[in-house]
Amino acid sequence: MHPTVHTPARFSRHRELHRTDRIGWLRASVLGANDGLISTASLVVGVASAGAAPGSIVVSAVAGLLAGAMSMAAGEYVSVSSQSDTEQADLERERRELADDDLGERAELAGIYVGRGLDPDLAARVADQLMAHDALGAHARDELGLHELTSARPLQAALASAASFALGAGLPVLTVALAPRAWLVPLVVGTSLVLLAGLGGLAARIGGASIATGAGRIAVWGAVAMAVTAAAGALFGAVG
Repeated sequence: MHPTVHTPARFSRHRELHRTDRIGWLRASVLGANDGLISTASLVVGVASAGAAPGSIVVSAVAGLLAGAMSMAAGEYVSVSSQSDTEQADLERERRELADDDLGERAELAGIYVGRGLDPDLAARVADQLMAHDALGAHARDELGLHELTSARPLQAALASAASFALGAGLPVLTVALAPRAWLVPLVVGTSLVLLAGLGGLAARIGGASIATGAGRIAVWGAVAMAVTAAAGALFGAVG
């Protein structure tokens, strides 16, 4: 009986967990939820501090949710579309350069690899092989720094921003609808700060950063925003 010989797999593939592919949707989702929570809670606190009737506070909160969600979607779509347009323009320019000066583009790519530590002969061979496989992809990745994991996706970003804003704004809207008028402001402030800290900590955890730092900084800014709007509401309420 012959022993089994296990030949090592020189080019075995394995999956690794990286966080880079989460950047786009994580940024849009966290920004939307935090914005929805902070802006709507601050709006509610400001209107309530001005002495508005409960019905007016509810209407203001719902209007803030809808307007904010649409604003976030539009702003994110325009912003990410501009990024996408720039990426496509760079790719088109690179496509023309490859068609007009193949040798020059090979030398340029080889020079990039030399700068990363390869010797010139090996760099030239690597550039030749990569360009034979996918010339535009090689230049997009190594010259322009473009990768499919981080490419701009306008519609995805817009939908994520609108949905997350609405979810974040939902807590103060629900609190306004259910809380007694006398307890409305403390409940909105308290629940909003707790949820803000939770969102900040969750975003930091997913992104691999410090949970305490992520939770603390967003909670502090949320408290500042609500304090400012409360003071403004109280001032205008007194004047009125």
